[in-house]
Amino acid sequence: MSLALTRRRAATALVTAALLLPLAACGGKDDASDSGTGATDGASSSGAPKAQLTVLAAASLTDVFKTAGAAYEKANPGTKLTFSFAGSQELAAQVNQGAPADALVTADTKTMDGLRGDTGTPTVIAKNRLVIATGEGNPEKVENLKDLADPELKVVLAAPEVPVGRYSKQVLDAQKIDVKPVSQEPNVRAVLSKVELGEADAGIVYKTDAATATDKVDAVEIPDAQNAIAQYPAATLKTSKSADAAAAFVTWLSGPEAQKILQAAGFQKP
Repeated sequence: MSLALTRRRAATALVTAALLLPLAACGGKDDASDSGTGATDGASSSGAPKAQLTVLAAASLTDVFKTAGAAYEKANPGTKLTFSFAGSQELAAQVNQGAPADALVTADTKTMDGLRGDTGTPTVIAKNRLVIATGEGNPEKVENLKDLADPELKVVLAAPEVPVGRYSKQVLDAQKIDVKPVSQEPNVRAVLSKVELGEADAGIVYKTDAATATDKVDAVEIPDAQNAIAQYPAATLKTSKSADAAAAFVTWLSGPEAQKILQAAGFQKP
């Protein structure tokens, strides 16, 4: 073999090696990503950060959020949601007391606005309306708000500091209807329970709550002109140790999958 040919082959080998080096480097980076040591660490297959989140939510969201939570966990493997349901005023007290949580969803904007220093920017994710809940078959023949003023009728309402209690007072005052409730409850589910158990003849609840107990209560519609619109704002909590994951969940609540679940349960579009 001539010296010139040997030199030519050596030069070709050097060029080939030089071209292969960048490709090898790219391959190394891809391998690292596939093994979970790259930028995808801590994220689910959908891109949301993995975390164990605690969400404080209004009592009227109890059933629908269990469904929504299961859907979110399925779409985001590695994320675990724990819900704490109560009246919005109770949730606000928990936040003020420093309860460890990541996100908050209330049944009114007033309560959320009162926690402005503790939350991120809230987003309304759903709306709701009031109905009159009666015993199954409406044995007392309640037809409208005025019927609730009957002194012979056992009516239960939520306390005025509770969003549904405040909405109830708003609609009754607007119609100049004086109702003497036999009790004032700490949240809407407690009102519904009193009617379900026969401890009250009627109570004002959200439409979605009455829909969860159609085998035990009837719902008497309240005309739009006499009704109130409840708004449900959601926000992250500034004390969250999983801020990105909490923000991802709050954002998801406004997305198509969560909205489909909310509206199937009777909630209105935000």
